[in-house]
Amino acid sequence: MNRLRSRLRIAVVTSDETTRSRLAELVALSGHDVVEFNAGLDAILTDEAIDDPIPAPAVAIGWVEGDIAGRLPPDATAQQIDAALRAVAAGLIVHEPGSQSRAFRPLAEDAWPILTPREIQVLAALRDGLSNKAAARRLGISPHTVKFHIESLFKKLGAASRSEAVAKGLKRQIVEI
Repeated sequence: MNRLRSRLRIAVVTSDETTRSRLAELVALSGHDVVEFNAGLDAILTDEAIDDPIPAPAVAIGWVEGDIAGRLPPDATAQQIDAALRAVAAGLIVHEPGSQSRAFRPLAEDAWPILTPREIQVLAALRDGLSNKAAARRLGISPHTVKFHIESLFKKLGAASRSEAVAKGLKRQIVEI
């Protein structure tokens, strides 16, 4: 991951020159450097789909198809753009304000489970091959509590074994190697 600097190197990729000039001005107002697409980038600001693979995480202004790390509305301010660019450069995901419904609804089958921070720590201990007792020592909790969290992980991840839970956690990037 790139080490964050006060000024990021941002490529602006747009569908037309007028939009590029406007977005490049917002990037400059945000205190960042506008660079060419192939330069050593920290992030990309775009209003169009970019062909894969992209060399850095991207923030899309408006509706853009593809696997984009950040999404902002067309009327995003320089402050919102700055925050989104810094966030995606740090490896985070940014959603357009109001894009997430606050209403409760059933999760889709392919939706990611919502894990507690402790469940993620237990999953990391499983990834490291620790026994319940060793995981309990590492986390400062009882082996019974570790077992409780493992059962919860199995249910949330739809896993039948420790290795399957770890594999699903890795696939969904809940934990890393």
